[in-house]
Amino acid sequence: MVTAMALSEPVDFLADWPGWITSFEPMHRQEQSRVAGGRTYVRDMGQPLWRMTAQSKTLTPNQLDHWRAKLNALGNGFGTFIGYKLSRCYPILYPNGSWPTGGAFSGATAAVHTIGGNNKSLRVKQLPVGYIFSVGDMIRIGAADLYEVMETAAADGAGITPPIEVRPHFWPGTVVDAVVSVKRPHCIMALVPGSVSADADLSGRGSISFQAVEAR
Repeated sequence: MVTAMALSEPVDFLADWPGWITSFEPMHRQEQSRVAGGRTYVRDMGQPLWRMTAQSKTLTPNQLDHWRAKLNALGNGFGTFIGYKLSRCYPILYPNGSWPTGGAFSGATAAVHTIGGNNKSLRVKQLPVGYIFSVGDMIRIGAADLYEVMETAAADGAGITPPIEVRPHFWPGTVVDAVVSVKRPHCIMALVPGSVSADADLSGRGSISFQAVEAR
């Protein structure tokens, strides 16, 4: 007997996504004003939100219907899912979790040591000795605050890094001792309404693409 289970949000399906995340960038919420000299000045109207575009490979009719159903379950933006860069499930220097100390580090047990006064830098503690952050790595702070690393930095003999800048600026509520995850760092996202495209050709084969934006 098969027992039905209700879908719980956020849905976690990207690990099985039959394609790639073709874009994962901050969506800036800014007011712009261009002056006579040609320069455009911008003013932030809120924190940037992460935005992604996903594209599948060509799918068989059965696969196509499978993924249509999974995306339909998200209700055109009503439901949420766990969103992240497929290329950054692990840091650049540690593919598949090849940490400097091996299995002694899970990738999800580091913590915030210090928060910089500029609200965009931090020191990270409880890392393997010699752990190196690379420009372009992603980290998650707390439950789902996602940031991109802007500087290369190495943890010292105590497992603590020097100050590292990240983007975007820290969300309110970011505190010392908050958990820092470097393994599959993610945020919570929702579909951009109307962005799902899942057309098939006359053979029944086709591909799926969609866009999503961070949902806080």
